[in-house]
Amino acid sequence: MQLRGEVRGVRVYDDFAHHPTAIATTLDGLRQRVGQARIIAVLEPRSHTMRMGVHRHTLAPALAGADEVWLYTPPDLGWDTGAVVGALGARGHTSADVGELATALARAARTGDHVLIMSNGGFGGLHDKLLAALAT
Repeated sequence: MQLRGEVRGVRVYDDFAHHPTAIATTLDGLRQRVGQARIIAVLEPRSHTMRMGVHRHTLAPALAGADEVWLYTPPDLGWDTGAVVGALGARGHTSADVGELATALARAARTGDHVLIMSNGGFGGLHDKLLAALAT
């Protein structure tokens, strides 16, 4: 996990995430570090097994340590994220566009929040887009 930047008291992290066990471990480690501060988890299901939906039944429990969860759902994703979002209740959100996701995250983030962006790729530049959106 790497801190990519902090704007207006919102810390934005990057983490290589490709498996629910690793996601849960990373969230647990961040929770131990930040205590009761709000964690917003953002996941790009980019690996082959994620895109195929192999882990769809274990994603919601893996993301349970976050206060808010955003799933990136590109149109060519091989499965419906609705069940994962539904299992997360009001904490779960989706977005099919990286630019819109950055804008929504910037609106939702508050001073003291920790935004954990998880992907095994560049996530369409989301980190920089979010930091720029937070600065405006």
